[in-house]
Amino acid sequence: MNRHVPVSPDTLALQRLYRWEETAPQQVIFTQPMGAAEGGRVQDFTWAQALDQTRRIAAHLRAQGIGAGDKVALISKNTAWWMMADWAIWMAGAVSVPLYPTLAAGTIRQILDHCEAKLLFVGKLDGWDGMKAGVPAAMACIRMPLAPVLDGAADWDGIVARTAPLAGQPLRDSDDLATIMYTSGTTGMPKGVMHSFATFAWSITSGLKRVAFDKDTRALSYLPLSHVAERTLIEHGLMATGMHVYFADSLETFAQDLQRARPTGFFSVPRLWVKFQQGVSAKMPPEKLKRMLKVPVLRGIVRKKILGALGLDQCKFASGGAAPMPPELLNWYAALGLPIVEAYGMTENCGVSHATLHGVQRPGTVGQPYEGVQSRLDPTTGEVQVKSHGLMLGYFKEPELTAQAFTADGWLHTGDKGSLDAEGNLKITGRVKDLFKTSKGKYVAPAPIEDKLVMHNAVEACCVTGANLGQPLAIVMLNAEATARVGGSAGRGPLEASLRLHLQTINASLDPHEQLDALIVVTEPWTVDNGFITPTLKVKRNRVEEVYAVHYERWATARQPVIWHA
Repeated sequence: MNRHVPVSPDTLALQRLYRWEETAPQQVIFTQPMGAAEGGRVQDFTWAQALDQTRRIAAHLRAQGIGAGDKVALISKNTAWWMMADWAIWMAGAVSVPLYPTLAAGTIRQILDHCEAKLLFVGKLDGWDGMKAGVPAAMACIRMPLAPVLDGAADWDGIVARTAPLAGQPLRDSDDLATIMYTSGTTGMPKGVMHSFATFAWSITSGLKRVAFDKDTRALSYLPLSHVAERTLIEHGLMATGMHVYFADSLETFAQDLQRARPTGFFSVPRLWVKFQQGVSAKMPPEKLKRMLKVPVLRGIVRKKILGALGLDQCKFASGGAAPMPPELLNWYAALGLPIVEAYGMTENCGVSHATLHGVQRPGTVGQPYEGVQSRLDPTTGEVQVKSHGLMLGYFKEPELTAQAFTADGWLHTGDKGSLDAEGNLKITGRVKDLFKTSKGKYVAPAPIEDKLVMHNAVEACCVTGANLGQPLAIVMLNAEATARVGGSAGRGPLEASLRLHLQTINASLDPHEQLDALIVVTEPWTVDNGFITPTLKVKRNRVEEVYAVHYERWATARQPVIWHA
């Protein structure tokens, strides 16, 4: 889609970088942990230092023949160099294509081939040995600091040492393609969401009217920068405000990383907010905490001690998103004096759609649209549809899918069903189609996984489910022959072992967020008569949810790979 987005030139990414480079060169913007090998040392970067490295990498890219419109991919956990690489790609005139740092090799190859990447930046990764097979042998690579060993790759520090910085202030047109962000679709095939410099500029400008970030904000960057929420809020938030971004080192050091940053602004997915709560409850029984918070003289002391232990005692703006936040969780944090803003958005609209107001909690809703965002409900399906200047340009090389993503009058199909409360706050009530989100905020497309599951000779039909669980579950119905073979529980052994192996094999082929926690085995037939199967023999997901959802939490916490359901 060719669409002009009206934004002021000084809000575009490169213009903002040059302004900070000129006006605040010595301001520290990054604090980067250097890892256990460096004894826990951290490295700070000022605007001048970050832009110096960015310019040298940009000059190197141009020397390698990277130019206007070329696609340059980037796979790494969050680091200061991730952002510098992104900026260098833009400065060189190219388009950045960030990949999730946990993708399976097959998905990596699929994306690199589809976007026609000319070069790949490889940074800090935990599972490179299982990923590197996805990188074509002939692909040029640049190894960023903290990255695994890469044979034949150019080294970031070496490039910086020998390359003169790119001079001047190269600019990009506001409507130029800035990035392609791949996200799973209903088929499970990644779709490349295209955003321009203007869609990001408009989105962060609108977002900051609701999100209380400014030059004094400290933020911890740990959710993948390849995800739209972190990309918009942290990367573009930094360029807009000049805030200080701290990076997390690892899962093991996360508590230390939080204590180092003591963020004044903190965004997280519900799952982590729950873990924080569980950690507190393990040390202080919930009933005791409730009693203490009711005593005026103790309330302030208790709040300060708990939030201080979490590293959130200086947090002025807390938010959650990517999946629904349980109302009781929101109420628990509000009682601690840390109200959480619930945000709603998707890659296709730069993550800027709806949010509750800071300090005005409306549990069970995602609040009202950001300034400049229009929202409506389809009168037939109840689907939430949105329109703003932050909407994507379309899906890369997918004109038909792009057309399907929008209504005839230009509104974006979110695929989410919703309703409005009396105040006009939006409540997300489910998915119009089958794609669902886990509690980690990752979409899972069930069909491709189901296609693998039914390859087992004992499986007649199956349904992958698990919206708002940590990981998906698969309910598998045995065919008549297998059902007869297992008889009572005594005959289950060999089949259970076979199904367990089948599960392991399938999980090994999936991205981490898609991997199944368990196979739930049912022997009662799913038929047209009992409502599980359509006349064309498709499983009715709604019926599966209706009958089995009451058991999901129990199954998810059972920690058994194969569970038999009578």
